[in-house]
Amino acid sequence: MLADKKIVLGVTGGIAAYKAAELVRELVRAGARVYVIMTRSAREFVTPLTFQTLSGNPVSTELFSLIEESEIGHISLADRADILVIAPATANIIGKIAGGIADDMLSTVVLATKAPVLLAPAMNVHMWDNPVCQENIQKLQARGCRFIDPEAGELACGYEGKGRLAEVSAIVEEIRSLLAPKDLAAETVLVTAGN
Repeated sequence: MLADKKIVLGVTGGIAAYKAAELVRELVRAGARVYVIMTRSAREFVTPLTFQTLSGNPVSTELFSLIEESEIGHISLADRADILVIAPATANIIGKIAGGIADDMLSTVVLATKAPVLLAPAMNVHMWDNPVCQENIQKLQARGCRFIDPEAGELACGYEGKGRLAEVSAIVEEIRSLLAPKDLAAETVLVTAGN
């Protein structure tokens, strides 16, 4: 189901960024073509070389870099995506997208794409529970963005609670679900049990 699908993966800055490397590995293993966009903060945790090696594609880090000789990076990535996934999605990127801010490569691609957008949040439990963060998530859900909730457990900051990035297998399964053909989506079906 993921063979030859073009997945644009946004990686933002948080300790869970290292799990995005495993996500890339699993998506490539399933036959997907993965194009990674890293925020400046993400590069504090993992290097672009890691994602380039795992994906086999250049990693986008700067808003105004050209993808090939003449393709504008953020428009090219936005257009080529079958799905745009952000994992981990920090409170910062969720707020930016909810507010329509496009000040880096990732936030600009999100605003320019027509592809489905899936966010996998990861953050401190108090940030997750903050009413502003929850309002931003509700705004994005109302606009059609999908979320895979973080898990509860011990967090890297030493706190206990909801905020851990969802398991890679769960994220992959959600991507599969969103990319699955919706053959009967517009149909009305009547099922009878007979006499």
